[in-house]
Amino acid sequence: MQPSDKPAFVGLITDALAYWKQPVSEFTLTVWWNACQQFDMEQVRSAVSAHATDPDRGQFAPKVADIVRILQGTNTDRSVLAWGKAFEAMSSVGAYRDVCFDDPVIHAVIEDLGGWPKCCRSDMNELGYMQKRFCDSYRAYSARGHFDYPRKLLGDRSSDELYAKRGLPPPKPALVGDQQRAQLVLERGSATTARKATNLAELLPVIVKKEVA
Repeated sequence: MQPSDKPAFVGLITDALAYWKQPVSEFTLTVWWNACQQFDMEQVRSAVSAHATDPDRGQFAPKVADIVRILQGTNTDRSVLAWGKAFEAMSSVGAYRDVCFDDPVIHAVIEDLGGWPKCCRSDMNELGYMQKRFCDSYRAYSARGHFDYPRKLLGDRSSDELYAKRGLPPPKPALVGDQQRAQLVLERGSATTARKATNLAELLPVIVKKEVA
């Protein structure tokens, strides 16, 4: 959602909680907004409706986690789906082209795994271990919530400076997944691969002890 969607979103959550006779505070609405603004307004509206009609949970007022769970599934489910998306792109896009996924968490994880070209060139016998590292790291970043990430994953190509010297624009990255969301990731990410996010060595001290050969 965009900032312009916030009044409609606040109205939706206020009305929804009123249906369950729940009070609404400014803090409550801020928590809801921070958790849901990554989604479209219609998606949130549909998730609230889905919760209300759930025969088991619908009798209780929804918590933020209930709606987010509907919108994106559990972290475990999401990490496996994200790995599948990344793995498919390793073959379809390849190591030489920049890539931008529709999920910024994938960018953060792949950078911590050594970068896009290294992941693309991993041996088949390393994939099982890489998948585990990927999924564990994905869940850690998802739990962290706020982090910086590179706007695109750089392929093994000539530098932008070399293209500029030749009077040519650098190649556009391949957008993977939902094109509109991938474009937002590209626009909102860091301009360089350097990130201010806490390194995964601090979040997952056991997982990152061993490096992919």
